[in-house]
Amino acid sequence: MDDRITNVVRDVVGAHGLDLDDVTLGGGQRRMLRIVVDAEDGVDLDALGPLTREISVALDEDEAAQKAVGAGAYTLEVTSRGTDRPLTLPRHWQRNTGRLVAITPIDGDRFVGRIVGADDDAATVTVAKVDRQVPYSEIRTAVVQVELNRKDG
Repeated sequence: MDDRITNVVRDVVGAHGLDLDDVTLGGGQRRMLRIVVDAEDGVDLDALGPLTREISVALDEDEAAQKAVGAGAYTLEVTSRGTDRPLTLPRHWQRNTGRLVAITPIDGDRFVGRIVGADDDAATVTVAKVDRQVPYSEIRTAVVQVELNRKDG
């Protein structure tokens, strides 16, 4: 993603006490600029409307960002991370402590476990009642699993 867009968006998102998680600009006939935000206690979905308007104004007022977005119409979408996005940063793991996660390591078979802790280098995941230290550098992908009928909380 173009740093000119990211810098403008990061300032607005930060002013709302949120983390900027991702910025993507899709091409084609219906271009879409997608902004993904996150927060320690989750994102208040009611706050996304005003945030979207502020981001739109900020992008319109910044000449460098306008050039990066390009000429013509585009759709601006501001959204929260959701559960389907991969865990890629330590804060993603920390914010999902207690959740079930499917991990595909770089080497080895996919496994599912519950996140019981996370620091800057690794997550601790309980797999079959055994705590397992999983360094982020050894993970190909990791995605939170939706639990509809969790019995223990």
